[in-house]
Amino acid sequence: MKTTSHLQRDWLTKILAGTLLGLGLALGCSGLMIHFTPGLALSIQAQLAMWMVPPVWLGTLSLCFLFQSGARAWLWLGVANLLVFGGLAVAGHP
Repeated sequence: MKTTSHLQRDWLTKILAGTLLGLGLALGCSGLMIHFTPGLALSIQAQLAMWMVPPVWLGTLSLCFLFQSGARAWLWLGVANLLVFGGLAVAGHP
């Protein structure tokens, strides 16, 4: 039982962090992908951006349980969101 106790602690805060901040991270990564692939046809670019969101979001949601605590999940995913959306701001997207 001791080996899995660290994975079960703060599970609700980890789920909330993975869900809310994971969605923001996925949308921001999608925006960065659009910015860095200007040569693609618009229809292909839109499809890639749309279909990129679920794997990134669900990957973040599943990996959020590896954090030691819910607070660390919120901190690190918050920093990741700041970096991604900061990159979008520097790139010139609204």
